[in-house]
Amino acid sequence: MKTVIRKATKGDCKRMMELVQELAEYEKAPEEVTVAFEHFVESGFGTHPVWWAYVAEVEGAVEGFALFYTRYSTWKGQRMYLEDLVVTEKMRGQGIGSLLMQQLLQVAKERKYSGILWQVLNWNGPAINFYKKFAGVKLDAEWINCSIEVL
Repeated sequence: MKTVIRKATKGDCKRMMELVQELAEYEKAPEEVTVAFEHFVESGFGTHPVWWAYVAEVEGAVEGFALFYTRYSTWKGQRMYLEDLVVTEKMRGQGIGSLLMQQLLQVAKERKYSGILWQVLNWNGPAINFYKKFAGVKLDAEWINCSIEVL
């Protein structure tokens, strides 16, 4: 099976949101996905996009994606923040995640980002082991995640 990594298009958004829901179910939090589809599309393909993505197509079907945005660090400058890297359960272990990560590394270099950051749940052993395969990856247990809802 040949995998094609390409920039996501507006037409991919429906499938991407299906994969977001699949990820949320895997992470045991399906009710946490509350973004409106229109907001998702506008945020990626509207007048002022705030996220970009690459999809992985296998035999014409989107089986994974990586969505990122630019984060600014006063210590490091512009960095890529990987919001989601998702591969369908049936396609995991086929090298699709690695192809997506390689694409992100290339984009980060082209955009002159100082690095790539992301989060992984501490119980998600398969994901942790996947990320550990990439040279220079550091897992940092020192920081505590914080958030506040404003809606």
